[in-house]
Amino acid sequence: MRDNRRRHLTPRRWRLRHGPHPRQPPRAPIYRAIGGLTGLYLVVFGVLGIIASAGNEVLAQDGTKVLGQGTNLGFSLLSVLLGLVVLVGTALGRNIDVAINQWLAYALMVIGLAGLAFIRTDANIFNFSITTVIVVLSVGLVLLMVGMYGKVGTEDEAEAFHKARLVL
Repeated sequence: MRDNRRRHLTPRRWRLRHGPHPRQPPRAPIYRAIGGLTGLYLVVFGVLGIIASAGNEVLAQDGTKVLGQGTNLGFSLLSVLLGLVVLVGTALGRNIDVAINQWLAYALMVIGLAGLAFIRTDANIFNFSITTVIVVLSVGLVLLMVGMYGKVGTEDEAEAFHKARLVL
């Protein structure tokens, strides 16, 4: 009697049937777009913050708010810089965006947690509010997700990674 179940395509069977191809998850362009939109948000927030805090000190601790988030000129400039780095990485692609998104995600997590720790003290140099902390941590999580799921590679790299993962 013939077995009618579908056979699982191993990497070797895939190559035999379809030939070598770059291993790109079907949703990789979506993750790249989400990364680009996150970078665009950082740039827009930063530019609006620069406009709103023009004339203030760089690390002023006043009541300047943009999009419901506390900010000052220093954090606005940092947001523009980080947003531009994310956009450049997204434009370059080729797994450069993956590394950039992951490292900037970790940096944003540290900035957000430091902002949370110093929110009601004189050490709140970026004029964070609790809303700013939540948004910074959320942006960091989105960039981390985009960085982890947007990686593209060859079938051989995927097979080597799979074998190494099985050893651990």
